[in-house]
Amino acid sequence: MNYRSVMYIVFGLSVALSACGKKDEGGDQPAAGKAGAGPAGKAGGQAADKTPAQEARGMFDTLCQTCHGASGKGDGMAAAQLDPKPRDYTDKEWQAKATDENLAKAIVGGGPAVGLSPSMPPNPTLEKKPEVVAELIKIIRAFGK
Repeated sequence: MNYRSVMYIVFGLSVALSACGKKDEGGDQPAAGKAGAGPAGKAGGQAADKTPAQEARGMFDTLCQTCHGASGKGDGMAAAQLDPKPRDYTDKEWQAKATDENLAKAIVGGGPAVGLSPSMPPNPTLEKKPEVVAELIKIIRAFGK
């Protein structure tokens, strides 16, 4: 399976998950059907009234976790098809070397933006959301503790 096939699978999974009709904590309607909710097909399907931390968590759970895994060990369901394997965020040596600035560049621009694998896709919609990027970095850093 090549990179493009894996990315279509990842994209398809994220769209399917965001459109699956999960109920939010506040009622019986799916989150995408609530007033103020963002479009379901948008990365993470985030509602407009979510905090940066909530938006980051939703993005990680929907997009990042597919490759990096729920535990951050680089063991997500798409990881087996990728070469090189996704970053293991629990690696304390890597955590000590990685800068927040470099992580932000990788999150927004993808792997190629920092000289790494093209398998790490860019998230250009986060270019104007530095507070969400900062929260994603906090999530990544938490795996190293």
